Amino acid sequence: MEMYIKYIFEFIGTMVLILLGDGVCAATSLNRSKAKGAGWVVITLGWGFAVMVGVFISGSISGAHLNPAVSIGCALAGTMEWSAVPGYVIAQMLGGFTGAVLVWLFYKDHYDATEDPDTKLGTFCTMPAIEGHKIRNFFCEALASWLLVFVILVFGYDANVPTLDAAGVHMHIGMGELGAFPVTCLIMAIGMSLGGATGYAINPARDLAPRIAHAVLPMKNKGKSGWCYSWVPVAGPIVGAAAAALTYLLLF
Repeated sequence: MEMYIKYIFEFIGTMVLILLGDGVCAATSLNRSKAKGAGWVVITLGWGFAVMVGVFISGSISGAHLNPAVSIGCALAGTMEWSAVPGYVIAQMLGGFTGAVLVWLFYKDHYDATEDPDTKLGTFCTMPAIEGHKIRNFFCEALASWLLVFVILVFGYDANVPTLDAAGVHMHIGMGELGAFPVTCLIMAIGMSLGGATGYAINPARDLAPRIAHAVLPMKNKGKSGWCYSWVPVAGPIVGAAAAALTYLLLF
């Protein structure tokens, strides 16, 4: 399959991931939204289902990484060619930016009705619950990302890939067909258990790309885009993914 097709599906999958993921943040946070105040459980469920939809869209075509950290982790683990990583990352970042812009367009009236700039920023990207502890925040993002990438790599391990034997022919059921549900549960578990400190970005395309969108979109009372913190949800997931690849190679 031509690589550009995989890049297109990574773009679409990531765009939908952010549309639904940032969308649930906007729905539960912005003024005059019918879902305002729905809470953390709804947000974690929404992000889990957002990942599920993204995986269903692109899983059978591109593998549904939807996350630069996952692509880097897969390349380090030897399950993906390094030559494909730049294209994947560019597609994911563009998808994340586009998804965030679509959320802003969808909830434009509610952004206008919301005065608090931190609330607006929180619908685009993550910020820590307690300010001033960037090294600890980095650790939180790295650990959560380690868990994400390590478990995804384990999902793809041969012994964990279901097979059907039909007339002596082994047919593998890949992540795009069966993997959406366990990955959904994984994202929900990370969010509910490890999301309280930093908002569990665990994905540079989920955080940096929408943060750029926040910086360039015209909004009243927008405030700052949190650039002093922005390196944490980029570097943390990449370091965590590298550690996950190393763990996978050591164990499997």
